[in-house]
Amino acid sequence: MNLADIKTVEAILRPAGFDFKKSLGQNFLINDAVCPEMASAACDSDTGVLEIGPGIGVLTVELSKVAKRVVAIELDDRLRKILPQTLAECENVEVIFGDAMQLDLNAIIKEKFSECKRVCVCANLPYYITSPIIMMLLESKLPIDNITVMVQKEAAERLCAEVGSRESGAITVAVNYYAEPEILFEVDRNSFMPAPKVDSAVIKLNVRKSPAVKVNDEKRFFSLVKAAFAQRRKTFVNTVSNTTGLSKDKIKEVLEYLNISPTVRSEQLTMQELTEISNNLF
Repeated sequence: MNLADIKTVEAILRPAGFDFKKSLGQNFLINDAVCPEMASAACDSDTGVLEIGPGIGVLTVELSKVAKRVVAIELDDRLRKILPQTLAECENVEVIFGDAMQLDLNAIIKEKFSECKRVCVCANLPYYITSPIIMMLLESKLPIDNITVMVQKEAAERLCAEVGSRESGAITVAVNYYAEPEILFEVDRNSFMPAPKVDSAVIKLNVRKSPAVKVNDEKRFFSLVKAAFAQRRKTFVNTVSNTTGLSKDKIKEVLEYLNISPTVRSEQLTMQELTEISNNLF
């Protein structure tokens, strides 16, 4: 069964009365070259894979050929009738229906992947939930080696940007704090059904054993980062003061102490500089 073939997909979905839901960001992959490349980049025969949002199972099938075990979490209950058909030959795959944002992923990993040497996450994420899912996975500090996901191309560029570059934002800092990100390859919009309005890219986040920098207070560090990028057109001093209520004089005093220009913009600050500002402010 070729799940990347449009006619095959339509033949499976039509009898089940299945239609694509924009609210769930459903765009099924029909380019048969993409998923095998994703699977080989994400895992090997000793790996347990947690897949989020399998859809009709096009990526799931390829993961099952490479990984030791695959557990796929699917939100759309309508796929209960379809996935048993499309995954019938995948003996090392289990599907759990539920919301990945609400489930206890630590417990699932502990229970389902006890015989695997390592665990990773692999997913073709709906665009609308890309950042929340990635941050949930990283902040939960799950026992995973990497996260390989397909996301909107623009999001990929921001997630994998260098902290301190024009493309960087709060999400860039957060991702780099927990992982080492890289863009693996791009995916044309016509690789999906229905075709979205933008191109995509597959990225891999290699999870760090320990954070990239040492901050005195993690919660305050991320609050500062969020505030710093809240008003991108303003200077770091102005946007942080406006957002947090800290006095401009206090912020300028810290910048001067660290030999950083008082007119610097947040996107120009490196990870280390943001760390030092946070540690000195608080």
